[in-house]
Amino acid sequence: MANFTLNGKAVSLEVDPQTPLLWVLREHLGLTGTKFGCGIAQCGACTVHLNGTAARTCVLPVLAAEGGDIVTIEGLAENDDHPLQQAWVEEQVPQCGYCQSGQIMQAADFLKHTPNPTDEQVTAAMAGNLCRCMAYVRIHRAVKRAAAIASERDMAQVMGQQTEATAATAGVGTFDPRATADAVSHSAAEETSHGKV
Repeated sequence: MANFTLNGKAVSLEVDPQTPLLWVLREHLGLTGTKFGCGIAQCGACTVHLNGTAARTCVLPVLAAEGGDIVTIEGLAENDDHPLQQAWVEEQVPQCGYCQSGQIMQAADFLKHTPNPTDEQVTAAMAGNLCRCMAYVRIHRAVKRAAAIASERDMAQVMGQQTEATAATAGVGTFDPRATADAVSHSAAEETSHGKV
């Protein structure tokens, strides 16, 4: 029996504990976004996140994921609007597309820890993910673009929160003790003179 969380949902299934996680995902659970490439954890096509870290599933027995939290390309973003997915489209990265889910999952883990990467850091982080179409320049551009998109979204969120805070305090004036004293003395004068001709 294997038990883990997959894309936010609890999963429990009967399977040989030594079965590679890749085949459990593809054959038993029908999530075919994760690809088989080399079978020796050298190409990155089978990359998913296990407990928040990029992991190669072709050599990882499902036993190693017991009780863990797994995210596949299908669960990276609810509306397929992750900055990397947006950048992949903008930069027209895929050619055959076979390695792309693994590329994106590797990049997502990388950007989570390095939100403003240098070119050298991107190259080093993505070096273990191979592309048989040789789309490395586009992949590199897309990772950098995704970092910029994420930064823009963070800035927009901060600006939105500031706007909401400003709107919430609109119409709330500052306390002026002199104005209050004037109002009190004016009111007292009215009471004293009330009814007099």
